[in-house]
Amino acid sequence: MDKYVRFTPDQREDIWDRVNAGESVKSIARSLRRQPSSLRRLLKSTGGIRPPERTRAARCLSQAEREEISRGIAAGESLREIARRLGRSASTVSREVARNGEAKRYRATTADRRAWAEARRPKEGKLSRCPRLRREVAEKLAIRWSPEQISRWLAGAHPDDPEMHVSHETIYLSLFVQSRGELRRELHKELRSGRVMRRSKHRLPTGSGKIPGMVMISERPAEVEDRAVPGHWEGDLIVGSNHSSIATLVERSTRFVMLLKIERATAEVVRTAMQRKIVKLPAELRKSVTWDQGPEMSQHREFTVATGIPVYFCDPRSPWQRGSNENTNGLLRQYFPKGTDLSVHSQRELDRVARQLNGRPRKTLGWVPPLERLAEVLR
Repeated sequence: MDKYVRFTPDQREDIWDRVNAGESVKSIARSLRRQPSSLRRLLKSTGGIRPPERTRAARCLSQAEREEISRGIAAGESLREIARRLGRSASTVSREVARNGEAKRYRATTADRRAWAEARRPKEGKLSRCPRLRREVAEKLAIRWSPEQISRWLAGAHPDDPEMHVSHETIYLSLFVQSRGELRRELHKELRSGRVMRRSKHRLPTGSGKIPGMVMISERPAEVEDRAVPGHWEGDLIVGSNHSSIATLVERSTRFVMLLKIERATAEVVRTAMQRKIVKLPAELRKSVTWDQGPEMSQHREFTVATGIPVYFCDPRSPWQRGSNENTNGLLRQYFPKGTDLSVHSQRELDRVARQLNGRPRKTLGWVPPLERLAEVLR
């Protein structure tokens, strides 16, 4: 297998179709008898974003028109006569013939191939043209806002200034497909995924254990499901190296998050930390907790007796039943990457991260930050 052989246009289309459908690079490379590295180079050249299909502008001469020019020249017609028949200006036909070897050497196929190649040029991005916009986007990326959050915020912050409006796809392109004067390359590390190019997302649910005396999610009150009433929480642990972990609690209605420092992921330590944190909340925000079937919640009955808050458990391999918490844990990986020691973070640091996350606008809340939504609820 020659990893340096170029891909044909049909192969490129097939590769992009399969990548967008979620097929792995290794699988595609194997079927094409190529090295995976050659496919990665192709994908990385556009940041993992499928390039738009090239089209010919209506104002440009088509290949059929160039063939008509070639036939007219061979028949001895004047360039003005050819232009009149094509419905083009005489100067257009004259320039076309002049830049392709004059009448004696004019060939339609060669001229069309040259015009198509010369039409390709790097297009200056909006972020490189507007330093003020680029500065605003970079500042928000530095505090770990997503490109879509930034795009929505800019539209609201500058409603009458189109120059300060930018789509989230443009921001991704500036991060993944670098050009001079755009965003700094290292800013892609502030994205939630930390990746250098776009990828399809197909994740499998994980399993969990069994706990005596569980009250299942099917018995949870209907008011919890529709998120109309605040005070219902979803919880879980995010795990790091050396058996370190952090407990997370997310309020379903407002997506407000609280982080708890856990010295050890034992049932007693988790119960004590949750009790200490949750009893500080107003009574209207202490209604229920939903957790997965992890052993750290095996003292759920003691927790309920101490706080009066019932605990409901999700079904096995059903992380979507704690969708708000799962999504928030994904956001938290920007601050606490997988494989790192989470025990080094103090409770003060966890509170700082929670404040920053609660101050970020959320799409599911209509681009309102959880902190503002919680304030509305309390009022």
